[in-house]
Amino acid sequence: MSFLAHVILAIGKILTLFIDIYTLIVIVAALMSWVSPDPYNPIVRTLHSLTAPVFHRVRRLLPRKIMEIPIDITPLIVLVLLAVLEGVIKAFLQSTARTFLQ
Repeated sequence: MSFLAHVILAIGKILTLFIDIYTLIVIVAALMSWVSPDPYNPIVRTLHSLTAPVFHRVRRLLPRKIMEIPIDITPLIVLVLLAVLEGVIKAFLQSTARTFLQ
């Protein structure tokens, strides 16, 4: 396997690691929203600062009818988007690495 193929696969693993970590952050933030924790807790503030910008962008894209339901489905949509993004990144980088093997 060529050096460049190894580099591309390593970049893919690093990117998917970041996506996996952010997926866990989204899950924890969603679970914490159910128990209404202390907003001054540093962990809660960190989770909010990491997820709020993404949640806000997704909420802006959703139709108003969806936002009227009593459950916030934004974390679920973000999780689906992260899974799709991870699959696309893996497929793209693996196919790119294969081209360097030939």
